[in-house]
Amino acid sequence: MTTIEEKGAVAEVDEVDEEVAGQWTVKIRRFLVAKLPPERLIPDRQPAYMASWIYIFGALSIAALTCVILSGSLLAIEGPAWWHLSGLGLFVNSLHLWSVELFFFFMVIHLWGKFFMAAWRGNRQLTWITGVVTFLVSVGAALTGYVSQTNFDSQWISTQAKDGMNSLGIGAYFNVLNFGQMLMWHIYLLPIGVVALTGLHVLMVRTKGIVTPIGAPDDAPAEDATTAEAH
Repeated sequence: MTTIEEKGAVAEVDEVDEEVAGQWTVKIRRFLVAKLPPERLIPDRQPAYMASWIYIFGALSIAALTCVILSGSLLAIEGPAWWHLSGLGLFVNSLHLWSVELFFFFMVIHLWGKFFMAAWRGNRQLTWITGVVTFLVSVGAALTGYVSQTNFDSQWISTQAKDGMNSLGIGAYFNVLNFGQMLMWHIYLLPIGVVALTGLHVLMVRTKGIVTPIGAPDDAPAEDATTAEAH
């Protein structure tokens, strides 16, 4: 039962809301709450058909990417002499390499699996596109990483890649023989792109929901399907 004081407080809050309703901060907050409800961003349960290895490989891709960023950060802090001469540096360098290999392995399986599942159904085109673009940006990050090793291997790769860049007409702007430029692309610009696209991809998966199996009604409410606890 609401008392007179409580009614007055509610009326006061409503009055304040009306006063600030035109402010851009209020508009942004209401837009985000409407488009990104917490129960969709951090759900307690998911449809039973999410229990699939295809989604596991997506999660493994994120785990591998985390390891890539952490090991790469250590390499950036210590520098080339550390990862070429130090035993610990060689280990971290190898950890970085194999994290990248696993990242691409998991991501390609996830990407092809979702392709054959037609994951763009149900107005999820942008979800699919962000995943594909993430893969393409990751290829660029891997290339700049190979030419930033500061060894004979990176020299050979860069000289061979130079012809490819020139044939595309971007050799003057994306010069693989310029070590400083490639290093900045590798440790700054491209990682930002990969992380941002990955976050956007996961965000869209949360808001749009996971795609239903082929042949199942896509517009059925999630709570009507058999659910499994989200872990």
